[in-house]
Amino acid sequence: MSRKPRITVAGAGALGLTTALALADAGALVAVYDPFPQGVNASAVAAGMLAPVFEAVLDAETRAHFDLMLAARDLWPALEARIGITVDRAGAMAVGDAAFLHAADAGIRKLGLHPTELSRTAMVGLAPGLAPGLGHGLLTREDWRIDAGAALVALRKAAEAAGVSFHPRAADGFEGAERLVIATGLGRDLAVMAPLLGRLAPIKGHILRTDGAPYDGIVVRGEGAYVTRAPGGLTLGATMQVGAGDLAIEADQVAGLQEAGARLFPSVRDARITAQTGVRAATPDGLPMVGRGRHHGVLLAVGARRNGWLLAPLVAKIIVACVTEGDLGPYAARLDPGRFENK
Repeated sequence: MSRKPRITVAGAGALGLTTALALADAGALVAVYDPFPQGVNASAVAAGMLAPVFEAVLDAETRAHFDLMLAARDLWPALEARIGITVDRAGAMAVGDAAFLHAADAGIRKLGLHPTELSRTAMVGLAPGLAPGLGHGLLTREDWRIDAGAALVALRKAAEAAGVSFHPRAADGFEGAERLVIATGLGRDLAVMAPLLGRLAPIKGHILRTDGAPYDGIVVRGEGAYVTRAPGGLTLGATMQVGAGDLAIEADQVAGLQEAGARLFPSVRDARITAQTGVRAATPDGLPMVGRGRHHGVLLAVGARRNGWLLAPLVAKIIVACVTEGDLGPYAARLDPGRFENK
């Protein structure tokens, strides 16, 4: 940039922080506004999945966008180096009955990939404590993960070092800047400047964390649940309640998720559980709105549904290109907020 533009970023979740850092690295003067304490957002209540394969295989909403999700994942090594975190590249393993594994195998092969079939011995080596009734599994190394909490801290630290200022309140508008990037998740306080925020719908999710014996194994995907490692235990996720926008912990959702997890790891049934909830924003087609809004100077980075961490570096790249008038890349049209105009 020949001149440093002033940019306000509303929202300090995965999309907001990654975008703020990328803008600062591109030479902008960036201010981030968020009224909540650090880590109090849906990005913190996440398992940190960077999982293009199993998202495409197990989630019908994103099945047609594997190429986009894989491209986003491939931007993570540069972000990993930039903020000083470690991406877990051990991969992910699908386990379950014959029908579930057959469907997973077929789905992975339709993506042009070839999963590794695992014996019981290999499975237990990768996932200690796995239920004894699970005798076969499928492994892909293409799915990665991060520690979401650590990533939020690292992103903020890197952004501050790059000159980004942080303000513990909601943005009322441009806050004196030339551009406004709205990365507020489900928040609609800025809808006057971005009417398309009205197209977002909430999805509430529960995630469980156990307190006990640490799990140091691979990500395990089963029917109705996944398991990842976590400090001092494991993380179990995740419910999806479309249309629910509250943060109340619901006993029936917790019980159902815990039981699904126990079918993968029996120790979960009697473990001490801490439940958390987060509300994510989703668009009608499951892809985020990224790019120029209807009003001049307004940019959107919202609606990533359950793939905010995976898509964050791609979202940031497109927003920077919008600001610098650079090449938006091959995926910007698919994410263009204008696709929802007049619909």
